[in-house]
Amino acid sequence: MVGGTATDSLESPSHETHSLESPSLESPSHETHSHETHSHELLRAPVSAPARIGAGKYVTINYTLRTNGAIRHIRSAVWGDQPLEYLHGSGRLLPALERALEGKVEGERLAVTLPPEDAYGERDKALQQRVPAEQFGGVDQVEAGMCFLAQSEDGRRAENVMITEVNEENGFVVVDTNHPLAGMTLEFDVTVVAVRDAPATAGCGGKA
Repeated sequence: MVGGTATDSLESPSHETHSLESPSLESPSHETHSHETHSHELLRAPVSAPARIGAGKYVTINYTLRTNGAIRHIRSAVWGDQPLEYLHGSGRLLPALERALEGKVEGERLAVTLPPEDAYGERDKALQQRVPAEQFGGVDQVEAGMCFLAQSEDGRRAENVMITEVNEENGFVVVDTNHPLAGMTLEFDVTVVAVRDAPATAGCGGKA
């Protein structure tokens, strides 16, 4: 935020003319004091440079994401959404998007277009596999385009899978573990809401 500029005009001219009559009636004397003007220099408050996005800064943004011109996601105060806050350089955002935000200041808006290689990569056919339809027995109607949260083969993590094909005749479905946005060009409209320093650490080495 750019600091405000306080400009105070402190000029205070003083015009005083005194007519002093002499006690003698024969020769009255008039003394006129010269005009005095006191002029003070204008004072300006120091203006601090706005904080710029860089490694270690906490950044708050609103954004709209489009693919092929269609809106995929919006995070906007207009819709009552809370803005996204992240630590710049922590790897939470796509690296190419972080690079585009580098050096920006509060209030700036920018459009960023990321091809698949700078976003979620191309679709990998090796990440598609057939699974028995009975694994989805708890779902009333399984259809292509549905997404599920499934355990990885080693059982250590959960991953999103999308159903790309349903073959009821042969009793299997094709699931795809590619990221839903893989193979797509991402178009971001970003507004920088705030840029601030990391919070001070608490005592004993703990974080606030």
